Amino acid sequence: SAPADIMPMVINKLGNSSVATIPSLLTMILKNELESHSIKKNDIVLFASVGAGMNINAVVYKF
Repeated sequence: SAPADIMPMVINKLGNSSVATIPSLLTMILKNELESHSIKKNDIVLFASVGAGMNINAVVYKF
């Protein structure tokens, strides 16, 4: 299993969802569906994903 302090990953739950990975992960965190991961006001979050066909996505967002 992954170390407790590693960034959240959802590939084991959703498979490789390509460009849907970032919004799916964000939704799961905001709905408290991922144990020990949360986003609070003023957090700066970096999301990154690599999908099939070499789709590479990254988002930096301040909540």
